[in-house]
Amino acid sequence: MLNEFWSTASTTYKALVFSAMSLIAVGIIMTIVGNATHNQVLATLSLPVIGLGLVLHIVGLVVRGQEMRRRIKK
Repeated sequence: MLNEFWSTASTTYKALVFSAMSLIAVGIIMTIVGNATHNQVLATLSLPVIGLGLVLHIVGLVVRGQEMRRRIKK
């Protein structure tokens, strides 16, 4: 089921998923590096990056829900 959905998912959904995962990963790496080097500015700047990744994740869920509703109606 999951492979079937992914293979038929729209390019928009795939782009949102990969963008969200990338931003969250970059934010976590920034947090780790900032705290390891005692760079408070870097650690603080990582929070909006993680937040943007989470927002993109939610947008991806909305796009996926709309796609599923369209498929069910057909």
